[in-house]
Amino acid sequence: MARKIGSRYTANQILGRGSAGTVWLGEGPEGPVAIKLLREDLASDQELVGRFVQERTALLGLEHPNVVSVRDLVVDGNDLALVMDLVRGTDLRTRLDRDRRLAPEAAVAIVADIADGLAAAHAAGVVHRDVKPENVLLDMQGPLGPGGSHPALLTDFGVAKLIDSPRRTRATKIIGTPDYLAPEIVEGLPPRAAVDIYALATVLYELLAGFTPFGGGHPGAVLRRHVTETVAPLPGIPDELWQLLVQCLAKAPASRLRASELGTRLRELLPLVTGMPPLDVDEPDAEPAEDEAPAAEEAAPQGERVRRRGAVPLVPGAKPADSNRDTHTSMRVPAPDELAGGARGTARVPRPAGAPRPGSARHRAAARRRRVALGVAAVVLAAAAGVGAWLATSEDDAGATPQDTNNTAPATP
Repeated sequence: MARKIGSRYTANQILGRGSAGTVWLGEGPEGPVAIKLLREDLASDQELVGRFVQERTALLGLEHPNVVSVRDLVVDGNDLALVMDLVRGTDLRTRLDRDRRLAPEAAVAIVADIADGLAAAHAAGVVHRDVKPENVLLDMQGPLGPGGSHPALLTDFGVAKLIDSPRRTRATKIIGTPDYLAPEIVEGLPPRAAVDIYALATVLYELLAGFTPFGGGHPGAVLRRHVTETVAPLPGIPDELWQLLVQCLAKAPASRLRASELGTRLRELLPLVTGMPPLDVDEPDAEPAEDEAPAAEEAAPQGERVRRRGAVPLVPGAKPADSNRDTHTSMRVPAPDELAGGARGTARVPRPAGAPRPGSARHRAAARRRRVALGVAAVVLAAAAGVGAWLATSEDDAGATPQDTNNTAPATP
């Protein structure tokens, strides 16, 4: 059912939902638009509405071919909405869900586009703070780029900053998606432009590998890995590309490249990955939550991975978010002793392609087969040993003399 948004726009059809609100296909004075209607509880927050209006100039002034432009901000009664350019295509998460991973050439080209968009935003003093595949749109009507990639645009600028008010999150909360959070955010430091570079490098790793470098398992374990572990190597990519990834995933923000530098370097590396097939690696083993039942693995079809990237609350008793595509997940900042308690060294190492995950149904079945095989081998060996001993005894008995079988010397007359 169509609904009016302010006096100039009409929302006609729901395109998608997230934790911050609902995206509608709409119509405005200049034609079709996308309208992000924020949740009613956000619209009723007067402090948030004030921040919304304050950010109007910055958001409306951000224009770049790789950024989904905000055309208008609407504050009307209980409606709080961002009116944006309509992109005819899909988001990068949907592409990953379909293909699992991309060929390196397409992955590098997409991330280079997003780096260019971030460079323009950072130059304007705007930090995105929630770079992830869900917030990258692929323009299916645009010209194809390297590796058959569609033009990539970054969306949802300003939403994280709007929602992350001091009263809403306080100093003990962090806003973001666990897999893509820079270490400095986990440690409670204010977000700067470098957090977007870290998140974008995480996206590139995920496009190449099919999984994020520090993800998997409970969000508490994910946050700890961001702070305490180094990224595990990805076999099969050029060393120059790997070194670029390592630099942008550095724990120290000052060690990372700037967005403009990252975009330039990625395009310079495109010839090295031209024609390369997608990598053939499997997701490494996750650290399961203590109360995580193995039934999920048992129920999954053989060969399928059980994804555990939903928003699990770090605060006991808190309700998890209602979507696995959350734009924002509010979490408690871990204490220093919690972070220090994690394993230090290299993060989870990718498993060889096709190898079963320890603890999975496939892994347990393989273990049972090994135990049965070992048991059979033990029985065969024992039987062979028994037969050998019997034959040896029989041969000794056949060739023995009476003196041989009596250890008592005859009496002397």
